[in-house]
Amino acid sequence: MRLADIVSPAPREVRYAGLLTALPGFGLLAIGVILAVNHLGGAEVPGNNIYAEIGYYVVLALGVLACAVGLLLGKTWARSPSVVVALVLIGVGWYAAGPSGQGGFGVPVMIAGALVVVLLFRRASRAWVLGQEAGETEEEAARRGGAEGRASRKQRYED
Repeated sequence: MRLADIVSPAPREVRYAGLLTALPGFGLLAIGVILAVNHLGGAEVPGNNIYAEIGYYVVLALGVLACAVGLLLGKTWARSPSVVVALVLIGVGWYAAGPSGQGGFGVPVMIAGALVVVLLFRRASRAWVLGQEAGETEEEAARRGGAEGRASRKQRYED
């Protein structure tokens, strides 16, 4: 399989959003590893199933990292879950900066989440996810079926 078959064309904004989306994924993975290392080092957490907690963070991290990789590879399916991750980041950052009084942590997290949302809703990103062609409006692309309509039309011409 060629690299061109794996990587789809996507605007620069989408790739940047993929890089930013990877950061919380790596953070969640780090939390899981830290919990595992602490548990193996003898730290006891009374009343908790530490393996379930480690598994939770690792599975969540893998999901977020899958979204980041999807954006980096230019896959349109990764946009919606990445927006959800970004909105959760905004909420976590707001809570850390506001009620928790951890502005040094919360503000950068909030900014990263907001930046991902902005990047994924810029005109170039919307045109990419809609499969918009040059000179075509968003409404025309949506009526045509977006990227799926473009792919099916291309398939018909190739057959």
